[in-house]
Amino acid sequence: MSGYTVGACISTAGMLDVGFLAARTAPGQVRTLVELRLASWGLAVLRDDVTLIASELVTNAVQHAPSEREIRVRFTREARGVLLEVWDSCDGMPVRKHDTEGLSGRGLPIVEMLAAECGAYRTEPHGKWVWARCRLT
Repeated sequence: MSGYTVGACISTAGMLDVGFLAARTAPGQVRTLVELRLASWGLAVLRDDVTLIASELVTNAVQHAPSEREIRVRFTREARGVLLEVWDSCDGMPVRKHDTEGLSGRGLPIVEMLAAECGAYRTEPHGKWVWARCRLT
């Protein structure tokens, strides 16, 4: 991850907040970070779902953030699972797209299917957080 992380990285026993360049390498970096943090929290059972969600949300953020800008990822341990949040500077809210060729537009439905809850909210003066909560079953 070295060389790609921007901004401050805040890490505590139950939370991680880190900035990344909005680059094609960000989704892979975040997947690795999520896998390592889940293992350290004893939540490896959530790995497949949470890493797929992370990949989808970060990929969307990279696509919508202005080139070479920062995106942020917050990952928080909760009593029954985890909360993953991804911030980008684009003001547009996530919208389901219908692609008749099936080449795009599958990310949000995947997140909705895997997450216990998900959503988005705007931030001031610009941007938004898109989030997903995954729980132990």
